[in-house]
Formats: sequence, structure tokens, C-alpha cells
Amino acid sequence: MIFEQRPTVIGHRGFGSGELTAPGRTGTLAENTVPSLMAALDAGASWVEIDVTRTADDALVLRHDPTTAEGAFLVDTTAEASGLPLLAEVFDALPPEVPVDVDVKTILEDAVDAPSRRTGALLVPVLEREARRRPLLVTSFDPSLLAHLREHLPGVPLGLLTWHRFPLWHGVPAAAGLGLQAVGMHTASFGFDQPDSRLRPLEHCVDVAHTAGLELLAWCPTAERAGAYAAAGVDALVVNDVPGVVGALSRGARDPGEEYETASPAGSPD
Repeated sequence: MIFEQRPTVIGHRGFGSGELTAPGRTGTLAENTVPSLMAALDAGASWVEIDVTRTADDALVLRHDPTTAEGAFLVDTTAEASGLPLLAEVFDALPPEVPVDVDVKTILEDAVDAPSRRTGALLVPVLEREARRRPLLVTSFDPSLLAHLREHLPGVPLGLLTWHRFPLWHGVPAAAGLGLQAVGMHTASFGFDQPDSRLRPLEHCVDVAHTAGLELLAWCPTAERAGAYAAAGVDALVVNDVPGVVGALSRGARDPGEEYETASPAGSPD
């Protein structure tokens, strides 16, 4: 089991994507930084999620995009010049008991660079060390990266990420077929905003995922929808509004009879 409670709240890129303000803190918090991660924990997140990619000098840094904010490609930029947090330093700054979801962003050049320079190879020694002192989940949109880590980090749980509106009936068997432990799907895949007659009830989908040995993550549900995911048994929510989602789930726990809107099949999307 990856997550000790259901649903576990995971702070997306820390306190949320972009630059946000947090109660009791001055200024804004930039995503994928230690202050943002600590703010998410202070707001009630049980886990934090970070994005990791590599630079020209084979350093691992926290960044969602392959470019800096100024538009320079990280593969052409040193870690020092990028000004981005180093993965190892972020791990050292976090209390060792804090669980981390590491979202690995492979880059175009991983297709042609020497195997020793590829993002997955650079990650292995860092994650080996980190797995000895904190719970980890490694997720990625890149199945080849996950296959590499499955071979070289057999004790670390891995999860496949899917993009917006990727069919849930494809995502679950894909992750199971890859021999992974989790699958993370965007909220658009769950049928709340655009009901889909091809999608079984969410509770059924969760049951199938669990029977396949998978834990199911949803990214990035709103506070208003959080209770519906909880009621269906979704294992974890990767969220941009940590205080709102934590508050909504707390209210739902205090009033278990509260009715939540659930996804229902209607028409197929365009």
C-alpha cells in the first residue's frame, strides 16, 4: 500500500501550480520550491508532489517545463544558470518523514543521449538514497522511464500519468500491464464535467483498479469535487487548493451522510 489514508491529499508542485499566496506567509510562493512544499504541509497535505527534469550539466532540478521562465531550454542551460532548486537539496531540506510524489519530466534528448545521461539513469542513485529515509512514489507520462526505474529501483512504487481526458478504461489497464503500482489521471478523465456513456460508474472503475493491484490518483480536483472522489474510494488527490480540499474532506468526514455529486453516464463527448 502506498497511501495510508484514503483519500490522501497531495500538494501539486507544493502549495499549487504557479505562484500563490498562503495564509500566514508574506509574498507569493513559487511552485516546486521548498517554501511552497512546506506551505502545503502546513495546510494539511499528507504528501507533496514535485516535478523533476535535467539540465545541460546532468543535474536534476525542480521544473515542470523543459524551459526556464525566460524561455531557455534546460538541456542547454546549467543548473546554476537556471537558478532552479536542485532535487538533492530539496530532499535534504524536507523533513525525512515527508512523503514525496516525484513526477519525472523526461526530455526530447533522452531519445538520443547516451543511456548514462538520460533522466532515468541520473535519478536512480538519488532515489535509492531517498527511499531509505522517506516514502516515495515516482510518476511519469513516459512509460520507458517507468520501465527503467522498475528494473533499477524494484522497491520504489511507480505510477503512470495520463493526459487530459485520456480514457480511464485505457489508463487503468495500461498501468496494470506495465506492472506498476499506481495510475494518475486528470479530472477530465472521470466524467464529472462531460459525462460519458462509455465510462462505468467511478466506484466500479476504482474497484477494477484496486483488483488489478493499482492505487488510483486524480489530478487536480477542486474542493467542490473532492468529496465525490472520496466517496468513490479514489486513493489520492493531487490538488492545487490544499486548504480547500482538506477542509472539504474534513467537513465530509464530520457529516458522512452528506450527498456528493457523482459522475453519471450521459452522452459521449465530441
